[in-house]
Amino acid sequence: MKTVSGPVSTRRRSIESAGAIVATFALGPVDARAQVVEGRPPMSFAANKRLEGWIAVNPDNTLTVFTGKAELGQGILTALAQIAAEELDVGMAQVRMVSASTARSPNEGYTFGSQSVEQSGAALRAAGGYARALLVASASERLKVDGAELVVEGGVVRTRDGRRLAYRDIVKDDPKLLVREVSNRIRPKRPQDYKIVGKSAPRVDLPDKIMAKGVFLQDLRLPGMVFGRVVRPPSPGAELAGLDDAAVRAMPGVLAVVRQGSFLGVVAVREEQAIAAAQALRAAARWKQQPSPLPDEARLPQALDEWAREDLALKQPAAAQAGDVPVVKWVEATYSRPYLSHASIGPSCAVAVLDRGHLTVWSHTQGVYPLRGDMATALGMRPDDVDVIHVQAAGCYGHNGADDAAFDAALLAREVPKRPVKLQWSRQDEFAWSPVGPPMLMRVKAGLSADGKVVDWSYELWSNSHATRPGQPGGLNLLGAWYLGKGYRMSPPAKIPQPFGNGDRNAVPPYAFPRQRVLYHLLNDMPLRPGSLRTLGGHGNLYAIESVMDELALAAGADPVAFRLAHLADPRARAVLQAAADKAGWNTARKTDGRSGRGVAYGRYKTISTYVAVIVDVDVDRGNGRVRVTRAVAAVDAGLVVNPDGVISQCEGGVVQGLSWALMEQLRFDRQAVTSVDWRSYPIMRFDEVPPIEIVIVDRPNDESLGAGEATLGPASAALANAFANATGKRVRHLPMTPERVKAALREA
Repeated sequence: MKTVSGPVSTRRRSIESAGAIVATFALGPVDARAQVVEGRPPMSFAANKRLEGWIAVNPDNTLTVFTGKAELGQGILTALAQIAAEELDVGMAQVRMVSASTARSPNEGYTFGSQSVEQSGAALRAAGGYARALLVASASERLKVDGAELVVEGGVVRTRDGRRLAYRDIVKDDPKLLVREVSNRIRPKRPQDYKIVGKSAPRVDLPDKIMAKGVFLQDLRLPGMVFGRVVRPPSPGAELAGLDDAAVRAMPGVLAVVRQGSFLGVVAVREEQAIAAAQALRAAARWKQQPSPLPDEARLPQALDEWAREDLALKQPAAAQAGDVPVVKWVEATYSRPYLSHASIGPSCAVAVLDRGHLTVWSHTQGVYPLRGDMATALGMRPDDVDVIHVQAAGCYGHNGADDAAFDAALLAREVPKRPVKLQWSRQDEFAWSPVGPPMLMRVKAGLSADGKVVDWSYELWSNSHATRPGQPGGLNLLGAWYLGKGYRMSPPAKIPQPFGNGDRNAVPPYAFPRQRVLYHLLNDMPLRPGSLRTLGGHGNLYAIESVMDELALAAGADPVAFRLAHLADPRARAVLQAAADKAGWNTARKTDGRSGRGVAYGRYKTISTYVAVIVDVDVDRGNGRVRVTRAVAAVDAGLVVNPDGVISQCEGGVVQGLSWALMEQLRFDRQAVTSVDWRSYPIMRFDEVPPIEIVIVDRPNDESLGAGEATLGPASAALANAFANATGKRVRHLPMTPERVKAALREA
């Protein structure tokens, strides 16, 4: 970032002369932040060029702050409020957050990839600093005081002699002050001057939840609301062959039976009436099913290499040169993970109303604008005639059924104009029809030199696309649209470039290996609908890479922590690994008793984001094959931490989910349909199974903030697998580590 310097008047400097867009008054030398800087504007400004689209001053001297990111339970509204409050010198209680809504918020695409602080945070930091500079410059001119002598606190600008101007008064006298193009040319606060950012703040979304107020989408009630249910086919791709719905239409409370192609739904006055009508409609429908539309579960994921694919070389080995270190020992291993469900605690839900040609949908989508686009296409409407408003719901780890439920609600709402329709999925529908995390197969061959260093690394992985959200090119990604008989289909597999990646996220190892070959087999066959599940391919790749690193350390006769440190060149990576080892009390001389063990894993999410090291302690019951996690420690370097408590919560949640995926989660199916449709057939980690978790934050306030929401999952699963191997001398390479697989591994010679 380059500073633009030059002579500055002690009383006047116009915004325009400083390089901004519109100037009508002075911008005095308020403080160091008034220095005009040049640099790349935040990416979110590209589609949202108006300052009033980010910041508004209210008559009660509070601020409305707009973000295109959605609160999914990750605490992002709190962190973004802290950033805005910091730059504008107001208290947290003065900030009113408005999140993702096509009617009110900026278009920031999706809320995904742990990028909200990086993207929206950067935009609000710049917009807030610019708005403050405008407000203070206006106060400087009106109060006839040099800007350097003004102090701002609580949204009030005051002079040394006690005169005051509140933000609301400044804007009241000049309503168009903040109505202009946004600029990033005002230097934001220095980290050493922060009063709010970097300190834990109470979550702004928690009080209403704790007090059981109706904040979730499932709790939403609107005047005149009616209720809908959708009847899914018995298997993917089945076509409706016949329907006698006369008896259903005559049932109490039924307002409409909706049939469009093979899409079936019902609307009723009361929810229990809609449920009963849907059951009757299901019994009245006749379907033509495809023969065996799903693969043979018993052969997956090991048989993924048989599917049609496109091979993408991510990293090729350097040309062999004289003096290349020879390999004296090879380690080869194959790892896999199964299909995974989002397992959202609250089944997907949406509310929609069509009123005078305008459709409004309330949804727990992670992308209000992309969803609006796909919905408008499928409904034959103009995007401007559709609004999507985000409302929090109980459970979301990526692309679950939220977008599909929104489209379901919209289809039903068109049949009962002016009546809001609440569409609720059942638990069975949530498991059977939500997008799923694809299976992954990873094969590794690595060579050690005589001095125990990895000198050759070959890595191949097979997986479907992990990205099929609405708004992606080449298709229309809404479940209900595929059954309308209009030819809509899912988008083709997305090739997302490194380092973000798709199934290949984190496939390139973070270690300094002189010879590397990484090949991603992007599978075109997608019998079960894949979707973005937390970390995309990062979970499977980190699990495989870090498990192999332990196997290599064992082959080299080296301590697992020391072995990783010997291959890490990045000082931040080394620091976070050492911090985890220190906190856990890692002891190279620690011996296992055949039952208890300890494992470590390291990863940098997306290779450009948060650094994480996780250490897990386990106890293995050899009799019943159950693995109990007794302790987990994670060290995290997320750069500048806005809300430490929020980072800790996100990392704890990631550890829990990573352990749950590794120990027990697996979507089950036969050749016709998903069979794990409840909590008994798809268990997740329970509260009494969660171990004590300790999070160490390696704070770097002078570095850019990095998203922490997904960083701990892959390392947690790998550290668990390594702890089991340390305890038993055996290894379970194919997730999940069920008691059956554990006992089978223990029986191996």
